[in-house]
Amino acid sequence: MSEHQENEEQSQALVPTTHFGYQEVPEAEKEQLVKGVFSSVASKYDLMNDLMSLGVHRLWKRFTVDLARPRPGQRVLDLAGGTGDLAAAIYPRVRPNGSIVVSDINAEMLAVGESRLADKGIIAGVEFVEANAEALPFPDREFDIVTLAFGIRNMTHPERALSEIYRVLKTGGRALILEFSHPRWPGLQSIYDLYSFNLLPRIGELIAKDRESYQYLVESIRRFPDQETFKMMMEDAGLARVEVFNLSGGIVALHRGFRMD
Repeated sequence: MSEHQENEEQSQALVPTTHFGYQEVPEAEKEQLVKGVFSSVASKYDLMNDLMSLGVHRLWKRFTVDLARPRPGQRVLDLAGGTGDLAAAIYPRVRPNGSIVVSDINAEMLAVGESRLADKGIIAGVEFVEANAEALPFPDREFDIVTLAFGIRNMTHPERALSEIYRVLKTGGRALILEFSHPRWPGLQSIYDLYSFNLLPRIGELIAKDRESYQYLVESIRRFPDQETFKMMMEDAGLARVEVFNLSGGIVALHRGFRMD
């Protein structure tokens, strides 16, 4: 091996990597790869969630809003807010003098969400902010509630996002993170794997003309930490009284934690 080849291999070895589905990619590339996935599926995002959850995601999100217990006058941050369906459910509970910030790293997703909320007459008291959840452009202790549904598994450094969530929460504020997880019922994992790995990418190809994006989304679910590991990650970020709510046998888990200091 030449000295040039050896130096090149050493340089490549020093580049930090992370997972993109089952692929290992340079950390610096993952953000753009994920953006590409969601730019591709933005117009069909709700359909995607219907396919991945067999339509049950609407019930999971309703449970999340109920557990968040938003009240009039509160300020809420919905991270990875996507098409705005969670914000739409929270909105009537914080009005007339409360407000919601819908934040997403993907401009196409935000555009879909802003348009859909406007169609529902949800305009006043809602702000749309394009931002990276790992480096939020908001002051410390700004929000009473932070929600994050089906987004944290796509982040390059989820631990940084958790630290940012903690930072922007007020004392007594709560974070609710809804994410696909690891089934707890015996036999459910194999059934869900059969559906998600074999059928879902094919359905994505037929309906959305995008097999690769759906394949990534399935793989990203399998790479995400289990319920207890993610609970510890939230606690490491400073959140207290973290609880885990397994939904649909653990196919999805809702984690809730509080900022107590």
